[in-house]
Amino acid sequence: MPLNGGCSYREVVGPAAAGQSVLAYLANSRRHSSIEQWRQRVLQGEVELDGARAEPTKLLRLGQLLVWHRPPWMEEEVPGSYSLIFEDDAVVAVIKPRGLPTMPGGGFLQGTLLTLLRAHYPEASPMHRLGRETSGVLLFARTQQSAASVAMAWRSHEVVKQYRALGSGVATWETLDITARIGPVPHPVLGTIHAASDKGKTAHSVAQVMERRAQSTLFRVNITTGRPHQIRIHLAFAGHPLVGDPLYAAGGLPLPLEPGLPGDGGYFLHAERLVLAHPVTGRPLELFAPPPPELELNRVNTTAANRQ
Repeated sequence: MPLNGGCSYREVVGPAAAGQSVLAYLANSRRHSSIEQWRQRVLQGEVELDGARAEPTKLLRLGQLLVWHRPPWMEEEVPGSYSLIFEDDAVVAVIKPRGLPTMPGGGFLQGTLLTLLRAHYPEASPMHRLGRETSGVLLFARTQQSAASVAMAWRSHEVVKQYRALGSGVATWETLDITARIGPVPHPVLGTIHAASDKGKTAHSVAQVMERRAQSTLFRVNITTGRPHQIRIHLAFAGHPLVGDPLYAAGGLPLPLEPGLPGDGGYFLHAERLVLAHPVTGRPLELFAPPPPELELNRVNTTAANRQ
């Protein structure tokens, strides 16, 4: 991946930042870099406050505009293609490969599905997102009218969102309603991260056993809400964190020792099926992405039938 064009991260100073120095706030709120790294960036003129070069000890005031002008950087190699499964004048649907970020973030600016798609559909607007290591169906709107219609269907829980996931351990139940709330909890590098939290937002998943394996379980999971990392958190909360997940432990919280980052790979999660009313015609639109080999039914020595 060649050098990207760099990026400017802007934010308006809020109550939590007001009164802190520029350096203290950046180091405390963006723990992916050390305080010395932030000091060098500020001294090199990469950080501006209300359009002027910031000083490390300058105290922030409510409402000021803080900008970090991040210089160009080399991005990690990612898959450079996707599969088109549906398109018309209103929407376009694709299959995202595992390892390709949906949108900019987490060190990726140009190496994203959105960048690839907008080369052919410059008006495309993502209606949802999948984690970098999650594969499967993604839907984009091509008009504001379509985007508004799909968003309303999403809010009204009129969209079927079905996934496959490989969880650790052998489940003793067949179907489980999971309603653990999801909200921010402490993380040693990022400050906070989404996980199971009594103070979080409501979330609902229904997990069904598709196949029991020697040390793992293949689940079908339908979600009616769309919280960040919801399936990873909910299956972990139920005692079956995804096989190879470097972030979440049983119970739905980050691993106690050196938890990974949200974009770290190792697990298998696939958005298999998306069903909704077409935003213009109103007719049923069913989108399907075949699962990867790791999430296919083995049908050998299976102790649970595939109940559909």
